[in-house]
Amino acid sequence: MDIVYHRADAHCGAMKKILAPIAAVFLLAQAFPVQAAECYADYKAKRDSPLQLHYGVMQLSGACSRAAARAEVAARLEQGGWTLLNVLSVFDESGLSERKDSAGKFYLRF
Repeated sequence: MDIVYHRADAHCGAMKKILAPIAAVFLLAQAFPVQAAECYADYKAKRDSPLQLHYGVMQLSGACSRAAARAEVAARLEQGGWTLLNVLSVFDESGLSERKDSAGKFYLRF
C-alpha cells in the first residue's frame, strides 16, 4: 500500500491570494470608520461669576453614545468658558427640530 502525501504549499499560496485583499479592505475600514447617521447631544452647562446656565444642542464628531458625548461636549464647552453639567441625550437629525427653540442661541453653537 502506498501512502500519498498532498502538498499543502499549493493550497497556502491560493489562500494568501484570497486573504490579502480581504485583510486590506478590513484595515481600510478600521482606518476610516463610516457613521451611518449624524449624531447630536443636548446638554446643560453653567458658567460662574455670575452664575449663568444654558441648555444647548451640539453636533458630535466622535462616537454616538452618552459616554463619548460627555467627554466631547465637556472639552468643547470648556474652550468657551462653560462647564458641562449633564448630557441629557444623544440623538440623530430627526430630533433636531424639536430642540431648536429650547436651545436658542446655543443651538449648534459649539
